[in-house]
Amino acid sequence: MSTEAMSARYLGIDTWSTGDILDAMLEGQLAAVAAARAALPALGAAAEAAAERLRRGGRLIYVGAGTSGRIAIQDGAELPPTFDWPVDRLVLLMAGGDKAILRSVEGAEDDEEAAAAAVAAHRIGAVDVVIALAASGTTRYTRRVQKLAREAGALTVAVANNAAAPLLAEAEHPVLIETGGEVIAGSTRMKAGTAQKVALNLFSTLIMIRLGRVHDGLMVDMLAMNRKLVDRAGRMVRHLTGCDEATARSALDRAKGHVKTAVLVVHGLTPDQARAAVERAGGSLRGALAGLKG
Repeated sequence: MSTEAMSARYLGIDTWSTGDILDAMLEGQLAAVAAARAALPALGAAAEAAAERLRRGGRLIYVGAGTSGRIAIQDGAELPPTFDWPVDRLVLLMAGGDKAILRSVEGAEDDEEAAAAAVAAHRIGAVDVVIALAASGTTRYTRRVQKLAREAGALTVAVANNAAAPLLAEAEHPVLIETGGEVIAGSTRMKAGTAQKVALNLFSTLIMIRLGRVHDGLMVDMLAMNRKLVDRAGRMVRHLTGCDEATARSALDRAKGHVKTAVLVVHGLTPDQARAAVERAGGSLRGALAGLKG
């Protein structure tokens, strides 16, 4: 298993100078990012398939243990504030439960009964998308969730860092990111973890783009929950409509802070009409704007 292997590159690292140690670790991080490039076709195919399921009302379900689980949770948790992804369409499954987010829970990653219970409790089914992460690709909890989810008809996407990983073989969309040996053998919070975070950044963001939650590189479904985000929302409305600040703020107030709706309000629609136009366009602001011209 390459992620567990000792690398000759780092022999004697504990005797090196601080600068050399940092250079070696940074070299590993850059290599991890570079390794993700080979996975782009697989990530693209997985994201397109996931978007199709989610258009039918499915949920995004992240699953992992240890470092992989924490990385998965971070990616999922950022989707509601960034893209207004519905919280009730997001499931975060961590081996060992919530307490394992902050500290290790002994034996949790091998608990297949807990995995089966989680699948049953959340009623994972045919329109759902399961994203399973494990550096080794052998984690029993993660594999069990994926297996049962696939049997229930869910789309399964697996991300692992070992070519022979059974997690990859058992998924509909396997995403291999070969990061090789770690600076500290087996410490997959380093290269493998970085590569997984890169992969999830790309995967989830591409899905949100395909679902119409990004317009011209702007987070038009963002929740304006604090002063910084309210200011950002105003800038987006001004950029997309050419209106002045007062008009943008008035439109956002009427739209309850929702950028897509506010843009259409500036174009003369009522908030209810704006929301209906976006819905008819499948969530796409671009489509809703095109409908105004038609």
